[in-house]
Amino acid sequence: MRKFFFEIKKSKTVGQLYRFGLVGIASNLFGYALYLLLTYCGVTPKLTVSILYPIGTIIGFFSSQKWVFESKARPFAAGMRYLLVQLFGYIINILILIMLVDRLGYPHQIAQLSAIFIVAIFVFTALRIFVFNQSVLNQRKI
Repeated sequence: MRKFFFEIKKSKTVGQLYRFGLVGIASNLFGYALYLLLTYCGVTPKLTVSILYPIGTIIGFFSSQKWVFESKARPFAAGMRYLLVQLFGYIINILILIMLVDRLGYPHQIAQLSAIFIVAIFVFTALRIFVFNQSVLNQRKI
């Protein structure tokens, strides 16, 4: 059993997921608190997400490139792919709010909390495969 946990700890993906989770927990706790505050003050949920998502995207890029994935990719090239992933993440987030809040009538607070987790899974996977995958970067000479 001890060997199993040692092997998991050595896994590059597990390490990246762990660091991604730490950054995500910190930024999403802060972002969700701001979300609740802004919606409490009367800003609509979708507008609030539209305001906060770009801020989280900028913070996330630098932490992901340098610390989470330890990528050597040029910032501009990785940044363009990162923005594309985040655009899809934003669209997924808005669609979740539309489906759960507008169509099904769930409280927006619960819907957004769910969206955070769903989008995080998508973003981590896409960053690992599409944005900061070293073998893909080497093939493209980026």
